[in-house]
Amino acid sequence: MESDKLTRCSWCGNDPLYVRYHDKEWGRTVKDDKTLFEFLILESAQAGLAWITILKKREGYRKAFLDFNYKEVAKMTPEDEKRLRSDDGIIKNRLKIHGAIVNAKLFGEIVNEYGSFYNYVMTFMPNGEKIINDIPDLNYVPVSSTVSDAMSKDMRKRGFKFFGTTICYSFLQATGFIDDHINTCHCKNK
Repeated sequence: MESDKLTRCSWCGNDPLYVRYHDKEWGRTVKDDKTLFEFLILESAQAGLAWITILKKREGYRKAFLDFNYKEVAKMTPEDEKRLRSDDGIIKNRLKIHGAIVNAKLFGEIVNEYGSFYNYVMTFMPNGEKIINDIPDLNYVPVSSTVSDAMSKDMRKRGFKFFGTTICYSFLQATGFIDDHINTCHCKNK
């Protein structure tokens, strides 16, 4: 198989789901609000867990959170929260479920204010451009930056839940605002 010969970031290992995620999604620039909201929900759910755990539950999250339609998620009620706490397709953490609904409302406010969530994120990017870090190996991958510090601080001030600087940095990596593929990875700077 051709893809087996490719050099990639070693964090994805050999798990086909992880490799596919690495090769097709991680670090690719996302501009549409639906996908940005999806990653906001998934990255927030990851807090304290391994990403592969969330990746394996992604379809459960898609179903539970109405195909990541932030406008519809923002309308969810305490009864919906209670129902989701018994949903085996997602992480059943009460605070994370509540946070996802709160974050949906706030996400919508940002879209209304900036025209899109992408536009909002770009206000934190130096010179309005994607960041491409020099990553010789995984030991050089940061877990936060001045950009994630500033964006997380602004989002927390707005009321976002489960979006500290480390989660924010992971979100920025996943959605391609920050390219932290190792330098020899076939996905670097795509």
